[in-house]
Amino acid sequence: MAGDPPDKSVTGPLPDGPPRALIITAIAIAVIALGAILAIAATRRTPAAPVAIAAVPAPGAQSTQCQALLNTLPDSLGGLERAATAQPTPVGTAAWRGDGDPVILRCGLGRPAEFVVGAPIQVVNDVQWFRIDDAAIERSTWVSVDRQVYVALTLPAGYGAAPIQDMSGLIARTMGAIPIRPGPPG
Repeated sequence: MAGDPPDKSVTGPLPDGPPRALIITAIAIAVIALGAILAIAATRRTPAAPVAIAAVPAPGAQSTQCQALLNTLPDSLGGLERAATAQPTPVGTAAWRGDGDPVILRCGLGRPAEFVVGAPIQVVNDVQWFRIDDAAIERSTWVSVDRQVYVALTLPAGYGAAPIQDMSGLIARTMGAIPIRPGPPG
């Protein structure tokens, strides 16, 4: 009321709010929590869609040589991770994927029509490869030509030699070498 003495608890200086150290600590905790959430979100990837592998004639896909190779395929090839394949998956096939298009393995194919006497081959880790480039789809297919069955590894442009090097070592360990069998010159 008007004649009442003033309340002394309100007449003194008012506090400025929470202590400065408490505010700084709260902001630091919020920043750290936000950073942790963003880091966890960055490591979580949406599972990639399974790789669809087109069926092509592969008369040797069920051979013992292909089965031996397929049974020893690694989870990682040239720094790429093994990818799930869409069903139905053709017999004798597998895929690996990084951030881009997949690398596809096909075992048991017939001799490529382009592989004729005089065609250039490249030797990688004791395996002889014939390379077929397809500029229209920016891919190259490497076919091992010195084994009982032909093995093809199709790579998108820019993948480098690591998948071929890794697969060469695996082929050399699981399949015996034979003389190459090119077709007659065209």
